[in-house]
Amino acid sequence: MNWTDSDPQPITLAFEPFYREHYPAVVGLVYTLTGSRHGAEDIAQEAFLKAHRNWDEVARYERPGGWVRVVAMNLGRSRIRRLGAETRALTRFVGMATSVFPELEPPNEKFWAAVRSLPRRQREVVALHYLEDMSTADIATTLDIAQSTVKNSLAQARVSLAKTLEMVI
Repeated sequence: MNWTDSDPQPITLAFEPFYREHYPAVVGLVYTLTGSRHGAEDIAQEAFLKAHRNWDEVARYERPGGWVRVVAMNLGRSRIRRLGAETRALTRFVGMATSVFPELEPPNEKFWAAVRSLPRRQREVVALHYLEDMSTADIATTLDIAQSTVKNSLAQARVSLAKTLEMVI
């Protein structure tokens, strides 16, 4: 059973402890993927608001934390696309590029910038594996993909990151 399966059992998980337990990790995950601390906080709040609005259903999931992480990653992707479109429009009208996201603080700035340059699936798998310390099985469940896809994405990401960061594998 994954996070999307509902269980007819009564709700036993209260929202407030769930929020307190998962909020910092969700903010960290979105911050890692977007590079914007304030944006990550906004996105995490929006994801938890969606969870709260649907708490009767979400609380019955086997992995409500996985559900809120996927919602947050989807919101982050949408925000990145929207900000990219806004930046391109602004560049056309003003004739100058603006920075969408503030830089991450050292020592991880170069690494996470390289991670953000990866394809979406690789970026998400790397963030969940290294930031959230999730196993490949947990990542597969969270993203609702095969564990072999997770392993393949991690392997491809590691090769790309090694090249980008000029490291020897």
